[in-house]
Amino acid sequence: MDDVEPTLQSLLDQKTLRWIFVGGKGGVGKTTTSSSLAVQMAKHRKSVLLISTDPAHNLSDAFGQQFGKDARQVEGVDNLWAMEIDPSGSIKELIEQQQAQADGQGNMMQDLAFSIPGVDEAMSFAEVMKQVKSTDFEVIIFDTAPTGHTLRFLSFPTVLEKALAKVSELSGRFGPMLNGLLGGQGGAEGDMFAKLESMRTTINEVNAQFQNPELTSFVCVCIAEFLSLYETERMIQELTNFKIDTNCIVVNQLLYPGKDSHCAQCIARYRMQRKYIEQMEDLYDDFHIVKLPQLTEEVRGVAALKQFSNMLVEPYVPPE
Repeated sequence: MDDVEPTLQSLLDQKTLRWIFVGGKGGVGKTTTSSSLAVQMAKHRKSVLLISTDPAHNLSDAFGQQFGKDARQVEGVDNLWAMEIDPSGSIKELIEQQQAQADGQGNMMQDLAFSIPGVDEAMSFAEVMKQVKSTDFEVIIFDTAPTGHTLRFLSFPTVLEKALAKVSELSGRFGPMLNGLLGGQGGAEGDMFAKLESMRTTINEVNAQFQNPELTSFVCVCIAEFLSLYETERMIQELTNFKIDTNCIVVNQLLYPGKDSHCAQCIARYRMQRKYIEQMEDLYDDFHIVKLPQLTEEVRGVAALKQFSNMLVEPYVPPE
């Protein structure tokens, strides 16, 4: 049973691991979990990057330090850097660049390319991964957006691959015609197609790494309530479809009222949570299920994160 102990120690011990995604329903403690995992991982690796792809960034609040689109070392934690990226920012910049270069026909071709469903978000993904891959970190931990956004984010390699094939077809069919109309001056749309094509190598390489359990793992974060567990089940099914390894679940905000507790609400909630925990343990008996308590104070600042992070590797023992 060592391989399914209720800790995330297996992630720290897996020396080949390069990509770790932390995701779940909004408000379940993803940022606290990803930040705490990053603090622990930094004890075992020479360089760890924690990157937020959630438009509503919380890393700066969690660590009490301002982060931006460039990696910045976390004060008070050796070997750890953090950054906050807006995935939609890259595509906006790209479109603005193309609009600045293109005339009417170029814009028409551009609009045609970007009308392909999902291609704009997929290109944002490609730009983010290109930026991350240009860095030299041993492990990259993603603090992701709520479940739906995360699943779209992870499906982008497939979406972009299909889009590139379609764009290549459009380029072959309409590119020469536009170039003729423009008197051989149709460079703007050609630049855009070249930009798309240049992403293919990055996307294929990253997608192959994401589907390699030696390199990538996904940590599901939830609370012991029906809707949260339902989303967790859906997410695990989708991750399996994407061939992305996942075998760790973190359950936050658990109540442990003492034997002498007179709080009827606490006891009722404890019983409800216990029911869902038992269901989860039956359903995911081969997963590492980490159970973390509801604390009386927020986990904010490096000192609090360091203390909280210990519970990811040493199972929490509730008081008698």
